[in-house]
Amino acid sequence: MQKIKKLFQALALILPRPWLLNEIIHHSSVYRKRAIKEYNLEKGLPSIDILKLFPGFNETVDPFAILEGGSLPTDIALLKALAKKYSVKNYLEIGTWRGESVANVASVVENCYTVNLPDDTILDLTDDAKYVQSHRFFSEKMPNVKHIAANSHEFDFSSLNKIFDMVFIDGDHHYDAVKKDTETVFKIIDPGKSIIIWHDCMISPENVRWEVIMGIMDGCPSDKRKYIYHVSNTLCAVYFGREMEADILIPFKLPDKKFRIEIKGEKI
Repeated sequence: MQKIKKLFQALALILPRPWLLNEIIHHSSVYRKRAIKEYNLEKGLPSIDILKLFPGFNETVDPFAILEGGSLPTDIALLKALAKKYSVKNYLEIGTWRGESVANVASVVENCYTVNLPDDTILDLTDDAKYVQSHRFFSEKMPNVKHIAANSHEFDFSSLNKIFDMVFIDGDHHYDAVKKDTETVFKIIDPGKSIIIWHDCMISPENVRWEVIMGIMDGCPSDKRKYIYHVSNTLCAVYFGREMEADILIPFKLPDKKFRIEIKGEKI
Protein backbone atom coordinates (compact mmCIF):
# COMPACT_ATOMS: atom_id res chain seq x y z
CA MET A 1 0.00 0.00 0.00
CA GLN A 2 2.85 2.36 0.89
CA LYS A 3 4.55 1.66 -2.47
CA ILE A 4 1.36 2.44 -4.38
CA LYS A 5 1.01 5.69 -2.48
CA LYS A 6 4.59 6.66 -3.34
CA LEU A 7 3.95 5.78 -6.99
CA PHE A 8 1.03 8.19 -7.17
CA GLN A 9 3.05 10.85 -5.37
CA ALA A 10 5.83 10.41 -7.92
CA LEU A 11 3.40 10.63 -10.84
CA ALA A 12 1.89 13.78 -9.37
CA LEU A 13 5.34 15.34 -9.39
CA ILE A 14 6.44 14.11 -12.82
CA LEU A 15 3.32 14.70 -14.94
CA PRO A 16 3.46 18.52 -14.73
CA ARG A 17 7.27 18.44 -14.84
CA PRO A 18 8.29 15.81 -17.44
CA TRP A 19 11.88 17.05 -17.37
CA LEU A 20 12.18 15.30 -14.00
CA LEU A 21 12.35 12.04 -15.93
CA ASN A 22 15.82 13.09 -17.07
CA GLU A 23 16.87 13.28 -13.44
CA ILE A 24 15.85 9.65 -13.04
CA ILE A 25 17.25 8.39 -16.34
CA HIS A 26 20.58 10.10 -15.78
CA HIS A 27 20.88 9.48 -12.07
CA SER A 28 24.35 8.41 -10.90
CA SER A 29 23.01 5.10 -9.63
CA VAL A 30 21.75 4.20 -13.12
CA TYR A 31 25.18 4.76 -14.66
CA ARG A 32 26.90 2.92 -11.80
CA LYS A 33 24.74 -0.16 -12.37
CA ARG A 34 25.63 -0.07 -16.06
CA ALA A 35 29.33 0.34 -15.30
CA ILE A 36 29.27 -2.72 -13.06
CA LYS A 37 27.16 -4.84 -15.41
CA GLU A 38 28.85 -3.92 -18.70
CA TYR A 39 32.44 -3.15 -17.67
CA ASN A 40 32.90 -4.73 -14.24
CA LEU A 41 33.81 -1.34 -12.76
CA GLU A 42 32.31 -1.71 -9.29
CA LYS A 43 34.89 0.67 -7.79
CA GLY A 44 35.36 2.80 -10.88
CA LEU A 45 38.44 2.83 -13.07
CA PRO A 46 41.66 1.21 -11.86
CA SER A 47 43.80 3.93 -10.29
CA ILE A 48 47.44 4.75 -11.06
CA ASP A 49 49.48 6.19 -8.21
CA ILE A 50 50.62 9.62 -9.39
CA LEU A 51 53.98 9.20 -7.66
CA LYS A 52 54.59 5.93 -9.48
CA LEU A 53 53.71 7.63 -12.73
CA PHE A 54 56.03 10.53 -11.89
CA PRO A 55 58.64 9.67 -9.24
CA GLY A 56 59.81 12.95 -7.73
CA PHE A 57 56.64 14.68 -8.95
CA ASN A 58 57.33 18.43 -8.86
CA GLU A 59 55.36 20.91 -10.96
CA THR A 60 54.48 24.59 -10.79
CA VAL A 61 50.92 25.53 -11.70
CA ASP A 62 50.83 29.07 -13.07
CA PRO A 63 48.34 30.62 -13.78
CA PHE A 64 45.74 29.30 -11.35
CA ALA A 65 42.65 31.37 -10.51
CA ILE A 66 41.14 29.33 -7.62
CA LEU A 67 37.67 30.29 -8.79
CA GLU A 68 34.39 28.54 -9.65
CA GLY A 69 34.54 25.67 -12.13
CA GLY A 70 38.32 25.32 -12.14
CA SER A 71 40.50 22.24 -11.94
CA LEU A 72 42.44 20.91 -8.97
CA PRO A 73 46.10 21.99 -8.87
CA THR A 74 47.03 18.33 -9.32
CA ASP A 75 44.90 18.11 -12.49
CA ILE A 76 46.81 20.89 -14.21
CA ALA A 77 50.14 19.66 -12.84
CA LEU A 78 49.31 16.25 -14.31
CA LEU A 79 48.83 17.79 -17.75
CA LYS A 80 52.18 19.58 -17.60
CA ALA A 81 54.00 16.53 -16.30
CA LEU A 82 52.53 14.29 -19.02
CA ALA A 83 53.37 16.81 -21.73
CA LYS A 84 57.00 16.95 -20.59
CA LYS A 85 57.45 13.24 -19.94
CA TYR A 86 56.10 12.25 -23.36
CA SER A 87 57.62 15.20 -25.31
CA VAL A 88 54.24 16.40 -26.57
CA LYS A 89 54.40 18.67 -29.63
CA ASN A 90 50.74 19.02 -30.60
CA TYR A 91 48.13 19.44 -27.85
CA LEU A 92 44.36 19.73 -28.18
CA GLU A 93 41.87 20.78 -25.54
CA ILE A 94 38.08 20.54 -25.73
CA GLY A 95 36.57 23.07 -23.33
CA THR A 96 38.62 26.21 -22.70
CA TRP A 97 36.90 27.97 -19.79
CA ARG A 98 39.32 30.58 -18.38
CA GLY A 99 42.25 29.08 -20.26
CA GLU A 100 44.15 27.99 -17.15
CA SER A 101 44.91 24.46 -18.30
CA VAL A 102 45.93 25.33 -21.85
CA ALA A 103 48.03 28.27 -20.60
CA ASN A 104 49.94 25.92 -18.30
CA VAL A 105 50.43 23.32 -21.03
CA ALA A 106 51.47 26.02 -23.51
CA SER A 107 54.44 26.80 -21.29
CA VAL A 108 55.91 23.39 -22.19
CA VAL A 109 54.28 22.49 -25.54
CA GLU A 110 54.97 24.06 -28.92
CA ASN A 111 51.53 23.89 -30.57
CA CYS A 112 48.28 24.13 -28.59
CA TYR A 113 44.71 24.14 -29.89
CA THR A 114 41.60 24.65 -27.81
CA VAL A 115 37.98 24.30 -28.95
CA ASN A 116 35.10 26.02 -27.18
CA LEU A 117 31.57 27.12 -28.03
CA PRO A 118 31.38 30.54 -29.73
CA ASP A 119 30.77 33.46 -27.38
CA ASP A 120 27.33 34.24 -28.81
CA THR A 121 26.25 30.62 -28.29
CA ILE A 122 27.43 30.72 -24.67
CA LEU A 123 25.58 34.00 -24.14
CA ASP A 124 22.38 32.49 -25.55
CA LEU A 125 22.73 29.55 -23.16
CA THR A 126 23.63 31.52 -20.04
CA ASP A 127 22.52 35.13 -20.59
CA ASP A 128 25.59 36.14 -18.58
CA ALA A 129 28.07 38.48 -20.28
CA LYS A 130 30.63 38.23 -17.46
CA TYR A 131 30.65 34.45 -17.75
CA VAL A 132 31.33 34.79 -21.48
CA GLN A 133 34.12 37.31 -20.89
CA SER A 134 35.89 34.93 -18.51
CA HIS A 135 36.55 32.45 -21.32
CA ARG A 136 40.15 32.38 -22.63
CA PHE A 137 41.17 34.96 -20.00
CA PHE A 138 44.58 33.40 -19.31
CA SER A 139 45.33 32.00 -22.76
CA GLU A 140 43.92 34.43 -25.32
CA LYS A 141 47.17 36.33 -25.97
CA MET A 142 49.51 33.34 -25.96
CA PRO A 143 51.13 33.05 -29.42
CA ASN A 144 51.29 29.24 -29.40
CA VAL A 145 47.61 28.76 -28.51
CA LYS A 146 45.04 28.69 -31.32
CA HIS A 147 41.50 29.25 -30.07
CA ILE A 148 38.76 27.67 -32.16
CA ALA A 149 35.19 28.89 -31.64
CA ALA A 150 33.06 25.87 -32.46
CA ASN A 151 30.88 23.10 -31.06
CA SER A 152 33.18 20.10 -30.69
CA HIS A 153 30.32 17.84 -31.81
CA GLU A 154 30.05 19.65 -35.15
CA PHE A 155 33.60 20.86 -35.86
CA ASP A 156 35.62 19.10 -38.57
CA PHE A 157 38.81 18.27 -36.68
CA SER A 158 40.37 16.82 -39.83
CA SER A 159 40.56 20.42 -41.10
CA LEU A 160 43.40 20.99 -38.62
CA ASN A 161 45.47 18.37 -40.46
CA LYS A 162 47.03 17.19 -37.18
CA ILE A 163 47.55 13.97 -35.32
CA PHE A 164 47.55 15.10 -31.69
CA ASP A 165 50.05 13.74 -29.18
CA MET A 166 47.84 14.68 -26.24
CA VAL A 167 44.18 15.63 -25.89
CA PHE A 168 42.38 16.99 -22.83
CA ILE A 169 38.58 16.52 -22.89
CA ASP A 170 36.96 19.00 -20.52
CA GLY A 171 33.81 20.21 -22.27
CA ASP A 172 30.23 19.18 -21.64
CA HIS A 173 30.24 16.45 -18.96
CA HIS A 174 26.87 14.91 -19.74
CA TYR A 175 26.95 11.31 -20.92
CA ASP A 176 26.09 11.91 -24.58
CA ALA A 177 28.62 14.74 -24.89
CA VAL A 178 31.46 12.79 -23.27
CA LYS A 179 30.71 9.80 -25.49
CA LYS A 180 30.70 11.94 -28.64
CA ASP A 181 33.92 13.80 -27.76
CA THR A 182 35.62 10.50 -26.94
CA GLU A 183 34.59 8.96 -30.26
CA THR A 184 35.84 12.05 -32.10
CA VAL A 185 39.19 12.21 -30.36
CA PHE A 186 40.10 8.61 -31.12
CA LYS A 187 39.97 9.58 -34.82
CA ILE A 188 42.62 12.32 -34.50
CA ILE A 189 45.26 10.61 -32.36
CA ASP A 190 47.78 7.81 -32.78
CA PRO A 191 46.10 5.18 -30.54
CA GLY A 192 49.45 3.49 -29.87
CA LYS A 193 51.34 6.63 -28.84
CA SER A 194 48.99 9.50 -28.03
CA ILE A 195 47.54 10.31 -24.62
CA ILE A 196 43.93 11.28 -23.83
CA ILE A 197 42.95 12.89 -20.52
CA TRP A 198 39.33 13.31 -19.44
CA HIS A 199 38.56 15.82 -16.70
CA ASP A 200 35.88 15.31 -14.05
CA CYS A 201 35.63 11.53 -14.26
CA MET A 202 35.53 11.97 -10.47
CA ILE A 203 33.46 14.21 -8.22
CA SER A 204 36.45 14.23 -5.88
CA PRO A 205 39.69 12.22 -6.07
CA GLU A 206 37.96 9.35 -4.23
CA ASN A 207 34.36 9.69 -5.46
CA VAL A 208 33.45 8.44 -8.95
CA ARG A 209 31.37 10.49 -11.39
CA TRP A 210 29.60 7.58 -13.05
CA GLU A 211 27.94 9.48 -15.90
CA VAL A 212 31.32 10.64 -17.20
CA ILE A 213 32.89 7.20 -16.74
CA MET A 214 30.13 5.62 -18.85
CA GLY A 215 30.49 8.30 -21.53
CA ILE A 216 34.21 7.50 -21.70
CA MET A 217 33.78 3.74 -21.81
CA ASP A 218 30.93 3.74 -24.34
CA GLY A 219 32.78 6.21 -26.59
CA CYS A 220 36.09 4.35 -26.49
CA PRO A 221 36.88 1.60 -29.02
CA SER A 222 36.25 -1.75 -27.37
CA ASP A 223 39.87 -2.90 -27.67
CA LYS A 224 41.16 0.28 -26.02
CA ARG A 225 38.99 0.37 -22.89
CA LYS A 226 41.46 -1.72 -20.89
CA TYR A 227 44.00 1.08 -21.23
CA ILE A 228 41.97 3.75 -19.41
CA TYR A 229 42.88 4.61 -15.82
CA HIS A 230 42.14 7.11 -13.10
CA VAL A 231 45.19 8.98 -11.77
CA SER A 232 45.30 9.18 -7.99
CA ASN A 233 44.83 12.55 -6.27
CA THR A 234 43.22 14.02 -9.40
CA LEU A 235 39.81 14.20 -11.08
CA CYS A 236 41.29 12.82 -14.30
CA ALA A 237 41.09 9.64 -16.34
CA VAL A 238 43.94 8.91 -18.76
CA TYR A 239 44.34 6.70 -21.82
CA PHE A 240 47.94 5.59 -22.39
CA GLY A 241 47.44 3.01 -25.12
CA ARG A 242 49.06 0.29 -23.04
CA GLU A 243 48.67 -1.48 -19.73
CA MET A 244 49.89 0.39 -16.66
CA GLU A 245 50.41 -0.63 -13.03
CA ALA A 246 47.22 0.25 -11.19
CA ASP A 247 45.16 -0.63 -8.11
CA ILE A 248 41.51 -0.67 -7.13
CA LEU A 249 40.38 2.68 -5.74
CA ILE A 250 39.78 2.48 -1.98
CA PRO A 251 37.96 5.56 -0.65
CA PHE A 252 38.97 6.93 2.76
CA LYS A 253 42.10 4.81 3.07
CA LEU A 254 44.89 6.41 5.09
CA PRO A 255 46.97 8.89 3.04
CA ASP A 256 50.11 7.34 1.59
CA LYS A 257 51.55 10.55 0.14
CA LYS A 258 51.56 14.28 0.75
CA PHE A 259 52.02 17.35 -1.42
CA ARG A 260 53.56 20.74 -0.76
CA ILE A 261 51.61 23.68 -2.16
CA GLU A 262 53.06 27.18 -2.12
CA ILE A 263 50.56 29.94 -2.87
CA LYS A 264 51.65 33.32 -4.17
CA GLY A 265 48.94 35.71 -5.30
CA GLU A 266 49.43 38.83 -7.41
CA LYS A 267 47.18 41.39 -9.05
CA ILE A 268 46.65 41.09 -12.81
